[in-house]
Amino acid sequence: MPTSKNIPVVSDELIINKIYLVRGQKIMIDRDLAELYGVETKRLKEAVRRNMARFPEDFMFEMNEEEFENWRTHFASSKKDRQGLRYAPFCFTEQGVTMLSCILNSERAISVNIRLIRIFARMREALLAHKDILLKLEQLERKVTGHDEDIARIFECLKQLLHQPEQPRTRIGFKLKHE
Repeated sequence: MPTSKNIPVVSDELIINKIYLVRGQKIMIDRDLAELYGVETKRLKEAVRRNMARFPEDFMFEMNEEEFENWRTHFASSKKDRQGLRYAPFCFTEQGVTMLSCILNSERAISVNIRLIRIFARMREALLAHKDILLKLEQLERKVTGHDEDIARIFECLKQLLHQPEQPRTRIGFKLKHE
């Protein structure tokens, strides 16, 4: 797809680094999305507030105070910087990011949104591919768990065999007279 000259190219890795886990969901915050879409965060929030019916709780939510402080401590470099945030951000799930393209109807918004959806889809595919590996590891863990005692008993028996006192043994078999 040809890109327009006014749409800057942002690497997929940079976009992936802007996806966070909050409330057990992969989300992107309003500030990062506004930057990608080339609008002010204030304008993005205004557009969302005008169209709140399009953003149910599973599409978009606002961080509560505890989540906001926790998020800031994980990602902020200093208290003064506060990650450039004075207010708790809006958090958009994959569906919420898709819905944003409906209210931000610019060429750049559409182009960025397509990239975001493709990245979310690749992340979901990677998770599903690794799910099989995780299941196999869990099965192995279950098999190995509980064998610790058995292995310890085996080593105990081996140690007993190695440390038995040497007793002279009588030879068996054919004996010569001069022996």
